[in-house]
Amino acid sequence: MKKAITIAAVASILLVGAAYAGSLSDPIVAPEVVMADAVQSASHVDTLLAAVTVIAIILGAAGAF
Repeated sequence: MKKAITIAAVASILLVGAAYAGSLSDPIVAPEVVMADAVQSASHVDTLLAAVTVIAIILGAAGAF
């Protein structure tokens, strides 16, 4: 009897495939809606960054670095 149970257990392990909890596709999740606040104070930072970038490009082209 023990041999039959052992043979059945080994055969089931060899013949049964792996179990998957789901598919390999991405899960479908509803996007979270977030209202963006309009910030006008960050505008001067963009202008300053653009000006510094232009100055660095001009100084780099002139060979200052």
